[in-house]
Amino acid sequence: MLNDSSYFTAICIYVGSAAVLIMYIGWWLGRHWRAGWVTLVVLLLAALLLTPAYPKVDVDTMAPALIVAAFQFLTAGVEGARHALRPLIFMSGAAVVIALLLSMTVFRRRRVPKGRPARPKPRSRPAPGARARKA
Repeated sequence: MLNDSSYFTAICIYVGSAAVLIMYIGWWLGRHWRAGWVTLVVLLLAALLLTPAYPKVDVDTMAPALIVAAFQFLTAGVEGARHALRPLIFMSGAAVVIALLLSMTVFRRRRVPKGRPARPKPRSRPAPGARARKA
């Protein structure tokens, strides 16, 4: 079994690698998708990977709820995994609600008034070697 030091090291490695994965996926999707969808995916990943749960009733240590739910589902069925599925469902629901609120407030698209271009046109500059003509 794990002692206090090895348990703390294992949790730090798991949380650190999950955080790196979440940041990488957020960065990669941020280049291709809209901010609201990226927020939803990142928050759902964080909820699924970082939610803790007790592996058994009489255990003092915690483990990632997704792993606990998977092992309990495979060994004891849905009833055995119910204690780990509850926090996962709650945190996933909270992630969806937070992503919806962020997309309706912070990541909301601004409307462009009629008659104005959506993006300002860049000013044209003469080529570096070209002379300006006098009229």
